[in-house]
Amino acid sequence: MKFLVNLDVDDLDKAVLFYRSAFGLKVGRRLGKGVVELLGGPAPIYLLAKAAGTPAASTTSGVRSYDRHWTPVHLDFVVKDIEGAVRTAVAAGAKLEEPISMHKWGHLALMADPFGHGFCLVQFLGRGYDEIAEQS
Repeated sequence: MKFLVNLDVDDLDKAVLFYRSAFGLKVGRRLGKGVVELLGGPAPIYLLAKAAGTPAASTTSGVRSYDRHWTPVHLDFVVKDIEGAVRTAVAAGAKLEEPISMHKWGHLALMADPFGHGFCLVQFLGRGYDEIAEQS
């Protein structure tokens, strides 16, 4: 099974610039006027141009908003140098929402992209999540 990541954005060119600058992703291809495929990670990211205020789905009254919003689904980007990655992401337009925190498994930075989507930067230390995994 493969995974694809789709992110709605209100400004496709701005989103391409952000994700290229922040994470070193490269444009794979453009799919019509409203979709750009980004490559360079373990799964392709598709940026989908969707205007603010348009319906999120026909089954909900919610509309797209690119102000900072919360959703239980977000991306984690695993990095080798979290401080450098935070500086790069912020320079590209991201916001660091909380100071980098230290955990038994590594470092975590809670961030938001310029389109209101939350994401995390993760730097694993030692055995990563295996530091806290329970043995079965």
